[in-house]
Amino acid sequence: MDEKIVVPLDGSKIGEAALPYVEDLMSKLSPEVKVEVVLLQVLSASPHAVTAGEAAVQVPYTAEEMKQHREKAIKYLDEVGEALRSKGAAVTAKVAVGFPPEEIVRTAEEINANLIAISTHGLSGSSGWAFGSVTDKVARRATRIPITIVKAPGYRR
Repeated sequence: MDEKIVVPLDGSKIGEAALPYVEDLMSKLSPEVKVEVVLLQVLSASPHAVTAGEAAVQVPYTAEEMKQHREKAIKYLDEVGEALRSKGAAVTAKVAVGFPPEEIVRTAEEINANLIAISTHGLSGSSGWAFGSVTDKVARRATRIPITIVKAPGYRR
């Protein structure tokens, strides 16, 4: 039996709170179990504000800007995935563009994931989203996939 785990990340250290949990889970599985981890970062295609003096205008990202955001995200995900790779997981870095909860669930469904491991709270990263509300929306949308919600260390409400 193989295990497929989706770990959404926003680029923040707090958002990475689920990674140690995944490493611990891997250590408890039989050596015969192959673990595939998809590290996912969802980028927003929403326009960004450009300000000149008191005027501000919404400007969509150019194709080149989106390419740079994707490259930066892939590099980050590859670096974060090294610890999992060193413990025997097959790690895939994936970048999606859209509404984070939808993209997280879509990715998990596409790969027939056994688990989504997500932190409860993350600071907005380069993708511009906060895990607290995203985690809640993912939990409501992922009706066929188990979710492990990992509380970020040091986070208090």
